[in-house]
Amino acid sequence: MTATQIAGRALEFDNKGHLVHFEDWDRELAEALAEEEGLTLGECHWKVIEFLRAYYAMHEIPPSPKVVIRSIGSEVSAHVPCTRKHLEGLFPDGGCKQACRIAGLPRYYCHSC
Repeated sequence: MTATQIAGRALEFDNKGHLVHFEDWDRELAEALAEEEGLTLGECHWKVIEFLRAYYAMHEIPPSPKVVIRSIGSEVSAHVPCTRKHLEGLFPDGGCKQACRIAGLPRYYCHSC
């Protein structure tokens, strides 16, 4: 684990870049993490991030890409069916793994899109 200064706070991350303590996450941190990865978070990104956090808080595991697509696919992509490729387009550096990092999920067993 590594302590890192992000968004004005000292936070712990594991060796894969995931936040160690789920409760340390906030939107400001997500924006800072996304910026470090070259992303500007839009409405669709936030829908995925918020879903990941809510699902993890309830089940203590991240959802599979299929669960994300079935649950919020129409919100993420209203005009065409949401697919794994669509999720990869939102989070181009690892798909759901990148989304999990930005969402502050602490464990590195998120599924790849």
